[in-house]
Amino acid sequence: MNRTPPMIRVDLQLIADMIEPSSRLLDIGCGDGALLSYLAEFKQVDGRGIELSMAGVNECVSQGLSVIQGDADTDLDDYPDGAFDYVVLSQTLQATHRPRLVLENLVRIGHNVILSLPNFGYWKVRLGLLTGGRMPQTDALPDHWYETPNIHLCTIRDFLALCGNLGIAVERAIALDSSGNPVRFSATGSCANLMAAQAVFHLRNH
Repeated sequence: MNRTPPMIRVDLQLIADMIEPSSRLLDIGCGDGALLSYLAEFKQVDGRGIELSMAGVNECVSQGLSVIQGDADTDLDDYPDGAFDYVVLSQTLQATHRPRLVLENLVRIGHNVILSLPNFGYWKVRLGLLTGGRMPQTDALPDHWYETPNIHLCTIRDFLALCGNLGIAVERAIALDSSGNPVRFSATGSCANLMAAQAVFHLRNH
């Protein structure tokens, strides 16, 4: 009997839906391995992972996943061009020290890149800054400013501009509100930039 797929985080489910079965995949910042485990069981993906925290690595290895400890800022240079069908970076780019270089490495290593990030242009973030005058907290950005791992927060429009500067094609973009419901994504991303708490992007090099 086929097992019913487990519930995973909304953006991870969207990422999983974009990935073709039996692909070779690298999940960078894979956390507890939820996405890798799902893809291995339900899409027969040949997955590898990199995770900064040793606790996350241990959790993944205990599930039989192929995950090593590593840092997206320093370790991606070691991977050859086009090594994977897909490279995934979920909710991690804003926590890197060199996001531009990380993004360049992603599109070099993978034929397809799927990336999700929180949107600092979300209306609740803007309203929190306007009315409270303090760094806001939302479901997508839950940590206090002095505890957050995020060091390079950006808006959806910021990210689209960076992709344009690097010659990276956005094949598909999905924006989500705080409840995980889709938000309309126009060519400029203006509506999504205001109304979306986070977004998922499928990228390719031109």
